Amino acid sequence: MRRRLGPAALVITGALALAGCGGSDSGDSGSGSGSGSGKAELSAGSAYMPQPVSDDMAAGFLTVTNKGGAPDELTSVTSDIAGQVTVHETVDGAMQEVKSLKIPAGGRLELKSGGDHLMFEQLKSKPKEGQTVSVELHFAHSGPMKVEMPVKPATYTPKTGH
Repeated sequence: MRRRLGPAALVITGALALAGCGGSDSGDSGSGSGSGSGKAELSAGSAYMPQPVSDDMAAGFLTVTNKGGAPDELTSVTSDIAGQVTVHETVDGAMQEVKSLKIPAGGRLELKSGGDHLMFEQLKSKPKEGQTVSVELHFAHSGPMKVEMPVKPATYTPKTGH
């Protein structure tokens, strides 16, 4: 299902592009050093939300690492700060809402500026730099996970190892 996005979404998309990590989509997440168990072993890190430029929408980014031997999927996200949080993928520069994103066994799902990401819609209040937003990640097979997402400057670009 595709939804037409309004002017606020275009502003956010532009801000995401400016703050983007222009790196390649190499996606090679490591050595496959998972524990080999028959289930997913998920953890989340590198979470942040750029301070929203819109009063009703914001984006969120994080990495979910799976050290287990089975894949999982991020199926939804909830947060008290928004009426809804949707999961988006970016294909050829266009973002679209999806029902889930895969987390491979022994791999990771990276939600980053310019790529797959979370969209916080119908904000109940506009988060400011220095605040923290609480989110709960929901998965196809694993239990829910709470994550604290610090609000960074609108132009924040994380330091990465590549």
